[in-house]
Amino acid sequence: MLTRRIIPCLDVVKGRVTKGVRFKNNVDMGDPVELARKYYDDGCDELVVYDITASAEGRGTDLEMVASVAAAVHIPFAVGGGVSSLEDMAAVLDAGAEKVSVNTLAVKKPEIIGQGARRFGSQCIVLGMDPVKTERGGAFPSGYEVTTHGFRVRSGLDAVEWAKRAEAEGVGEIVVNSVDADGTHKGFNLEITRMIADAVSVPVVASGGAGNPEHIRDAFTEGHADAAIVAGILHSGEYGVCEIKARLCEYGVPVRMCYA
Repeated sequence: MLTRRIIPCLDVVKGRVTKGVRFKNNVDMGDPVELARKYYDDGCDELVVYDITASAEGRGTDLEMVASVAAAVHIPFAVGGGVSSLEDMAAVLDAGAEKVSVNTLAVKKPEIIGQGARRFGSQCIVLGMDPVKTERGGAFPSGYEVTTHGFRVRSGLDAVEWAKRAEAEGVGEIVVNSVDADGTHKGFNLEITRMIADAVSVPVVASGGAGNPEHIRDAFTEGHADAAIVAGILHSGEYGVCEIKARLCEYGVPVRMCYA
C-alpha cells in the first residue's frame, strides 16, 4: 500500500515565511531555510516552497532561496511562484528543486504543462489550483471556480474540468488549495478534494485548512488525497511532523514513519 505524504508548506514573502487566513493578515513565521531544515529533520516526506508574491509583482522566483533550501534538505521539494516560461522551470530545477508548481501560468497558457512534461518529465510538473466555491451549474458544474494571482483573479474555469484538462496536458500531480479553507484550521475542503481526486488518475494533494491530525486523516480517508500540505499548525509549534505521523498510524493511515 502506498504511504500518504505529509508536506510542509513555506509561503515566502521578501525572504520570510508568512502565514495568513485566506491569503490575508499574514504573520511572519521565520526563515525559510531554517524551517525547511527543521521539518526535514522532523521527518517530513517532501516540502513545497511558494514565492507567493512573485507573479503579482511580475518577477521571477527567488533562485538563491531555492538553492539554499536544496542545500539544507535531502528530500524532494516543489517550488512555485514567478514561473513564466520553460526557461524559468529549468532555472528552478537547476537550482535544486525536484518539482515546479504552476498556477497562474498554466491558466494563461495550458500548453506549458505539456511542454514542461515533455522537456523535464511529467513528475516534475505540478498544477497548483486555488478553487473557490461558487454557484453550481452553467460554467461551473462542480460548484467551484479556479482563481489565480493568490485569489485575486477569477479564471472562469470549473475546477474539476480544469484538473482533467491539466491531466490530459501531462501534469504529474495536482495540489488543491481551497481558498475558502486556507488558514482557517477548520479542516480541508473534502468535497472539492474528493471530486478532483476521483476525476483524475494523477496524485492529488489536499491543501488549506489543516488544524489537527484528524483533519489530515480525513483528507486521506474522505478526501481521497494522496498527500496533505500542512503549514500553520507546524509553524506555530502546535504539532510536529512526527507527532502527526504517529497519530495517523493510530488511525490506520499508512505513512513513512520518522525516528527521533
